Amino acid sequence: MLQTTQRIAVMGGTFNPIHYAHLLSAEQVRVGLGYDKILFIPSARPPHKVEDADIIEPEHRYQMVRLAIAGNPYFEVSRVELERAGPSYTVETLKALQRFYGKTTELAWIIGADSLIEYEVWRDFDEVLAQCIMIATTRPSYELNRVPLEVRKRVTTFPVTGVDISATVIRERIRNGLSIRYLVPATVETYIHRYWLYQ
Repeated sequence: MLQTTQRIAVMGGTFNPIHYAHLLSAEQVRVGLGYDKILFIPSARPPHKVEDADIIEPEHRYQMVRLAIAGNPYFEVSRVELERAGPSYTVETLKALQRFYGKTTELAWIIGADSLIEYEVWRDFDEVLAQCIMIATTRPSYELNRVPLEVRKRVTTFPVTGVDISATVIRERIRNGLSIRYLVPATVETYIHRYWLYQ
């Protein structure tokens, strides 16, 4: 058996835009479960949101993640999904990461409990579970009872301190001319206003 040399937890998502709840969850997982780093992966073409006109260009979302994590040496951002054609399937991303980091790297994938409830829409979900440790971050408001027990048994649940921030609400506030200060990092707020995003 190969000895694990590095433990990386991946936080994938549209990050439309990235906000403090994403960052807080990632840091709590890193510290609480002892990961060497958190790798943020903006989804270029999320397959379950292909018709969502509210999702801005992947490059903008990548740049906002880069700015948001700049102060944390344990956080990195990857372009792996931006540089791959076609829908951004998690199973393909995991294969690419394993090739890049090598077989001795342990990979975990962080999702919110609400995303786990939608597990049936994932492509090759069984293969995803075979390739990585799935970490479902839970908050008191989310119930996993709708997820079959056999799936829950294969997932690590990890409670996080909930911050009730939603990217949808942030976009709505921008459209309505309201402040988003303290919902996103200052650098992200500046970037959004500079490029007139979500107007």
